[in-house]
Amino acid sequence: MSERPGFASDNHAGVHAEVMDAVVAANAGHAAAYGGDPWTARAVERFREHFGPSARAFPVFNGTAANVLSLIALTQPWQAVVCARTAHLHVDECGAPERAGRKLLTVATPDGRLTPELIEPLLVRIGDEHAIQPRVISVAQSTELGTVYPPDAVAALADWAHSHGMLLHVDGSRLANAAASQGVPMRALTTDVGVDALSFGGTKIGLMGAEAVVLLRADLPDGFKYLRKQSMQLASKMRYISAQLDALLAGDLWRRAAEHANAMARRLADAVDGAPGLRITQPVEANAVFAILPPDATARLQEDWPFYVWDEATGEVRWMTAWDTSPDDVDAFAAQARAELSAAARPSP
Repeated sequence: MSERPGFASDNHAGVHAEVMDAVVAANAGHAAAYGGDPWTARAVERFREHFGPSARAFPVFNGTAANVLSLIALTQPWQAVVCARTAHLHVDECGAPERAGRKLLTVATPDGRLTPELIEPLLVRIGDEHAIQPRVISVAQSTELGTVYPPDAVAALADWAHSHGMLLHVDGSRLANAAASQGVPMRALTTDVGVDALSFGGTKIGLMGAEAVVLLRADLPDGFKYLRKQSMQLASKMRYISAQLDALLAGDLWRRAAEHANAMARRLADAVDGAPGLRITQPVEANAVFAILPPDATARLQEDWPFYVWDEATGEVRWMTAWDTSPDDVDAFAAQARAELSAAARPSP
């Protein structure tokens, strides 16, 4: 690789060897196109094993498509989606939900997590034909700030949403990390607590480019297969996408990969905690560390290690760990960070 392994994004990591082996195995011979192949049949069944017999899974190319198609499937054009102001939907999808005709209503949160109390002020003018009507609550699991919703918090949101005629969608680009951090199966954060639809993420946990829309309620409208095709997300050679999902979900690869990434984030946070001039700003609950440090120290570290500044105004940075982050890289980065911060803290002679 030309770029040094760093802490910019779990998207920077390569493909897990077990996943690559599955893709190579799927490359033998001919197979029916557009999902009529054995790998897709197995992958769809894996989703039922993990999320329950009512789960209907539809592989797609990327996470933005999974999110936007989920929201289109759950709403009408005059309905809106409530999400955190930090949500990927709002910040990092280049207006794709709005381009698809779905207005976002954003909520400021201290830690990336929505609560019924934060959402309730948005439920105004219900039934007024002049006003957009809130229909879906979308939460990220884990959140864009690295925090995790425990099962009871998701259940509270689902119950509240359903009692107000709304639905709950989970942006699960890092669902594996969230489940692994709490030692629960993925259905404990979705199906079992009333989630209606899920954007399942595989790319950040070691896949080459495989995501899925998973409809979790049997009474949701049919027709998603037509929506996927119309939205240019029906893969011709779907076996290569499905083989990745099958490899991730057939055994415990999803958990092993997530547990490692989470452990590396915790190792990094522990190693830099207490360094002069550094403050960790969010609980380290998945595979992200958020910290504020002096801009000069950030700039020097970025000369050697890729990572992003999250908030230029405050100096907050984001350090992401991945399924292949090594303890040696964590320790080397933490040692360099502590050295830079210690040097910055020494008084001038």
